[in-house]
Amino acid sequence: MSIEVDILPIAESNAETARLADLIEGVAGEFSPFEELHGFSIDGVDLETSALPEGWRDRLVKVQNPNTAAPAGEPQFTGWCLDKEDLCVAKLCALREKDRAFVAALLAHGLVDPAVILERVPTVGPRHQAAAGRAAAWISARRDSPGL
Repeated sequence: MSIEVDILPIAESNAETARLADLIEGVAGEFSPFEELHGFSIDGVDLETSALPEGWRDRLVKVQNPNTAAPAGEPQFTGWCLDKEDLCVAKLCALREKDRAFVAALLAHGLVDPAVILERVPTVGPRHQAAAGRAAAWISARRDSPGL
């Protein structure tokens, strides 16, 4: 289990998103008092560092329940999480060992559709096309493997 959470603040411009991401990380990043108190840290990310496939905003998954409420119960906050295949695209474009292990586990348990991931990989922005090529090769090799 990871002790870090990536947060992408939504703002009018990527410059503002990046500014907010830096603020979040400064307050709750690795080795912060927040991490010490809560046992996890928050990494602020922006649209330049995230390799997200085309249409990702339309597929965000709303999370709002008693666990997202303030201590008094109100207001109830809303979290927006990446669609599971969009998350896999971002993880595979990063292609770190922990990201490969994460996606491999999802694939092994049938929790994500490799065809959907493979379809979305090439739609990441131009800045991430080299990473998208590596991600496509990785997912293709697993999709063609027995047991998936």
